[in-house]
Amino acid sequence: MTMPIQNQPNRRAATIADRGPAPLIIRAEHEADGPAREALLDACFGANRMTRTCQRLRDGRLAAEGLAFSAIQRGRLVGTVRLWHVMAGGRAALMLGPLAVAPACRKLGLGAALMAHALAAARARGHGAVILLGDAPYYARFGFAAGPAARLVLPGPFERHRLLALELAAGALEGAHGLVLATGRAAPRPQAGPARAWPRPRAA
Repeated sequence: MTMPIQNQPNRRAATIADRGPAPLIIRAEHEADGPAREALLDACFGANRMTRTCQRLRDGRLAAEGLAFSAIQRGRLVGTVRLWHVMAGGRAALMLGPLAVAPACRKLGLGAALMAHALAAARARGHGAVILLGDAPYYARFGFAAGPAARLVLPGPFERHRLLALELAAGALEGAHGLVLATGRAAPRPQAGPARAWPRPRAA
């Protein structure tokens, strides 16, 4: 039986189901979640996900501090959501995505629980607005609408009706107009491996 998410972002984790084969836990993302998260995103969105417009706002950036979450069941990552710092037409905001849930957990309300948890955490940290690219009928339940994002433009092709926004603070996107730009901290570059030792040439 699925329970509503307990939106208490100061807690380290939230349990959203207490019955059934195993509870689902939403917690802060760990560095070790990386491989499992990437495998889940590949399974949900396909190999071409790295070419999508919103990915341009995430490439080479770190997620906003304290705003990356993993859902865990039996020690396995089954859901993920992250938020990223952007400048939305001259206004500071967050970009949400990707949101992904393993197929076996999609009827348990996990996607909605991840959304509610992430938005509560963003509000608690004092952020003013969140934008995303998604299906309006689904995200309307969380307060997202096309109106606040009507004058914003993404850095690449996108469907206008899918660009949505939610003001966590009244007027946070007032006057927002123009391009959405990434502003988050740069991700550390991978360290180069040890130099290869080439064999010494033999004497002729």
